[in-house]
Amino acid sequence: MFGWSDVPTAIWAFFVILPLVSLIHELGHYLFTRLFGGKIKFCLGRGKILFKLGGIEVRRVYFLDSWCQIDKLSVSNKWSHTIVYLGGPLFNIATVIIINSSIHMGLLEPHILFYQFVYFSLYFTFFSLLPVDYGDGNPSDGKAIYDVIKHGTARDPLQ
Repeated sequence: MFGWSDVPTAIWAFFVILPLVSLIHELGHYLFTRLFGGKIKFCLGRGKILFKLGGIEVRRVYFLDSWCQIDKLSVSNKWSHTIVYLGGPLFNIATVIIINSSIHMGLLEPHILFYQFVYFSLYFTFFSLLPVDYGDGNPSDGKAIYDVIKHGTARDPLQ
């Protein structure tokens, strides 16, 4: 049951855990983009830019949204593009496995923040893999994967 005593933890989770889950997701795309010889810029949040660090932007409403912009890959085929799109969800799932394994092995104490991290990661993964188009050529990871597998890189937003 959610009570008033849970409000500070919920606020903490919303303003710290959710952006962390989002950052981990974008880092998955970043790693695979770099492995396939591409350049990537990613942004956490919306609104005015708080700061830039290389290809990373953090904006004022940092907990609300995240996105990445990927330049052409050196290794450019439908499988490399699919792996780049799967990178974010794979990193989210990997962190869920690492945290749960660490709790079960006794390396981490069970705590509500870890559970919230896992829930946010699973929700993030689920919704990123739903094949939906957000408009203006911005598909979800699932939609981009579907398009690349079905139509090749011709309909891929990376092209």
